Amino acid sequence: MPLKDRVDDLLRRLTKDEKIGLLHQYQAAVPRLGIRPFRTGTEALHGVAWLGPATVFPQAVGLASTWNPALIRRVGAAVGDEARGFQHERPEGWGLNLWAPVVNLLRDPRWGRNEEGYSEDPYLTGAISTAYGTGLQGDDPVHLKTAPTIKHYLANNNETRRTTSDSVLRPRVLKEYDEAAFRPALSADAVTGVMSSYNLVNGRPATVHPGLTDTVRTWAKKDLFNVTDADAPNNLLPGNQDYYPTRAEGDAAALRAGIDSFTTDSAEPGKTVQALTTALAKGLIDEADLDTAVRHALGIRFRLGEFDPDGGPYAKIDKSVIDSPAHRALARETAAEAVVLLKNEHAALPLDAKALKKVAVVGPLADTLYTDWYSGSLPYAVTPLKGVTERLGPGGTVTTSEGVDRVAFRNKATGGYLTGGGGASGAVLTEQGGDAGATGQFDVFDWGQGVVTLRNVANGKYVGYDGKAFRNDQEQPNGWYVQQQFVLERQDDGSRLIRYAGYETAADWFGDKTYLTADAAGTLRLTTQDDAARYEAEVVRGGVEHAVEAVRGADAAVVVVGSMPCINGREDHDRADRALAAGQTALVKAVRAANPRTVVVLETSYPVTTTWEQEHVPAIVWTTHAGQETGHAVAGVLFGDHNPAGRLTQTWYRSEDDLPDLLDYDIIAADRTYLYFRGDPLYPFGHGLSYTTFRYGRPELSARTVDGDGTVTVSVQVTNTGERDGDEVVQLYTHQRASRDKQPLKQLRGFARVPLKAGRSTTVRLPLRAADLAHWDVTRGRWVVESSVHDVWVGASSGDVRGRVTLRVNGAEIPARDLARTTRAADFDDYRGVRIVDESKVRGDAVGATGKGDWIVFRDAELGAGVRMFTARVAKESGGSGTVQIRLGSPDGPLAGTAEVCSTGDRYAYHTVTARLRGARGRHDVHLVFSDAMRLSTFSLR
Repeated sequence: MPLKDRVDDLLRRLTKDEKIGLLHQYQAAVPRLGIRPFRTGTEALHGVAWLGPATVFPQAVGLASTWNPALIRRVGAAVGDEARGFQHERPEGWGLNLWAPVVNLLRDPRWGRNEEGYSEDPYLTGAISTAYGTGLQGDDPVHLKTAPTIKHYLANNNETRRTTSDSVLRPRVLKEYDEAAFRPALSADAVTGVMSSYNLVNGRPATVHPGLTDTVRTWAKKDLFNVTDADAPNNLLPGNQDYYPTRAEGDAAALRAGIDSFTTDSAEPGKTVQALTTALAKGLIDEADLDTAVRHALGIRFRLGEFDPDGGPYAKIDKSVIDSPAHRALARETAAEAVVLLKNEHAALPLDAKALKKVAVVGPLADTLYTDWYSGSLPYAVTPLKGVTERLGPGGTVTTSEGVDRVAFRNKATGGYLTGGGGASGAVLTEQGGDAGATGQFDVFDWGQGVVTLRNVANGKYVGYDGKAFRNDQEQPNGWYVQQQFVLERQDDGSRLIRYAGYETAADWFGDKTYLTADAAGTLRLTTQDDAARYEAEVVRGGVEHAVEAVRGADAAVVVVGSMPCINGREDHDRADRALAAGQTALVKAVRAANPRTVVVLETSYPVTTTWEQEHVPAIVWTTHAGQETGHAVAGVLFGDHNPAGRLTQTWYRSEDDLPDLLDYDIIAADRTYLYFRGDPLYPFGHGLSYTTFRYGRPELSARTVDGDGTVTVSVQVTNTGERDGDEVVQLYTHQRASRDKQPLKQLRGFARVPLKAGRSTTVRLPLRAADLAHWDVTRGRWVVESSVHDVWVGASSGDVRGRVTLRVNGAEIPARDLARTTRAADFDDYRGVRIVDESKVRGDAVGATGKGDWIVFRDAELGAGVRMFTARVAKESGGSGTVQIRLGSPDGPLAGTAEVCSTGDRYAYHTVTARLRGARGRHDVHLVFSDAMRLSTFSLR
């Protein structure tokens, strides 16, 4: 039977209670119908996570740095296969609904989850997410290999106060930027649903955002299955978002907005069942609302083959695919393609393995691989040191040092040393007298912002805290609350206070008792700063000095530095800055001074401000944390076995001063991202070098003029003029010269990763649709392709244009504003002080003034022979009265009229106000100036 008939047939057989039982993340079994339990939400961001050893591909930002959708589709297919392989184990509460890809734009590199996204650019994000989602789903026209869920809808690019922060999106930013990242994968049916984000959007929690139905479902050709983020339904209640007073009202609103599955209360569906049952009894929802959501849930399960006798075409994929040789090879290929060569002065790279006798590989990331929160467990680990050693072979010598201080901490008052234990499980840390042997020595890793981790020398395990005691038993920093973090606070006498800085301290679980001391028996405990023990940090071995010895006399020195994904930025924690840790910077400088043939390998989850390194180090290579094959990928690039062609997917800024406030989402007004940034970046969007050189011919257009609904082809000949084979990533950008509205300085419109043998040429052809040059016209609430001349640029990055040509587009002209018709206040052209807020709890935006002198402007309004009346819908929650002034030309221009606004007592209670106008004729910029806090929904001038 057709899918719809099968779903409807099963839906009719369900009772109301059974339907409600299918709306929680842990869908209840219905034994009488043979329906098994089902769970949404297997993590698969860059490999299947949390289920045991599985192939770990590069972090998502690394996947995108390949600029190779065909490769990423293969990666998605491999991850989908492994998800199916785990399905045969079917641990309790696991299923084939995958929570990936993440398409939230990397608008600000300080975002704690930077590694989860793809790019600051919506076009590139759309291409990569579509490829990954398509691979996850499989190629069968009817059945799904897995059901990927795109996240997090909408405008989620900060962790600071993430459940209460408000992403304020003016219409152009919403349409042209944030929605544009979600639309491609949904329109291509490459994903099967969206996850709502934690934040508010224009004052309304994303959990109840009407776009979950009104927008995203209009893009997709097939039914979507939408889920909430973890515990987001509880966030709607008092004490957090305070949007609804009860779960029944909140869950009902979410269901009506377009949520089909409630991810909350872990594996306990009771609260969701009770809330929806209550909502149904009170008439907040009806059975048709239940049917809509359940139909979406069942549709996914049918497409996954769950109700087919043979399980569908993907049911035979077994666990043999997990970490298979083919997937290992793919992980290596992907990690290599993701590497970006940032700098290569005087051809410092590639290294010649045959000529080198001694190579030094040093740094805190030289011989370790770190995983992130959404990584799977590494089935094996090829570190940079292992990769270089393997590549250099038995004929060469590799020296190494992690470049970190080895320290013994002696209590200045008692003389006792902090001491751990040997063996895999270590021991509870105590203070002990005598000498500091291996159990009393710790390698101190500096991760920046003062945060360090302490690894015990005796067993190579990190010190962590379990809420009761400190023990050296951790393989690496990990967990939701990363409990392996400390700060060594230097005192005037040279001693140190050791402050415990685990993430739960940020939640203020410990109050002011975050410092280490010991009782009379030597047992460590937490206390206040005033009562803290003072420790003398006795350096057993200086890290910088040890590294310098390793690199002295080496034919090449490779310094591997970077970030630890669980520290100083991760889910629920944004970064305070993007600087390389001070200790790591000191290491790089010392190594560079000791050996001029220094190469820096940056292994980070986000851009870093390596301005000194760019100026002084001959060669710099960047990779994200790239999984099990990181070392092979790094070594392959260093020795030229792989000619790097990775490209940056976001701007690397020189300073924090280049960035506006983290919570400012108006990229247009704030000149944010490469689209609008007017400064000089450290590395521009799209940057990446090669070991060969490429010459671009003059770009040609298939037509010099195009209509608004037409397409042209941009062709350019590219020649590999070097002596090595290599890939070039040809990038196409445009800029609209003239417009009614502020336009991007440049915008990516197409790209192609092109392999070219040395001395060979090829013609790259990139289609350019005039419709893609449209922007959102706030005067009429529609997309518009304006008549204009566009600069068409082809080059190797957004900052390296190799050829240009002009294209004339015959589109439309945006007419003068007609304010005689009802105009939404949020469709302003510019503003000061105001925020866009929720017009009601269900849908709609309004403008919220916050104080005296706030204003919005509607440019180029045609008032004709004169308008006489201003009419507006205004809400004023606070007491007293206020005013809206109508001024012409500027916020302090001629006053045309003043509307008196009385208190309405509620932010959602709108009254109609009017004002008689004088002198309002001709063509003007119309400013509405507010006297104090109020909300303006719509207005007209007639």
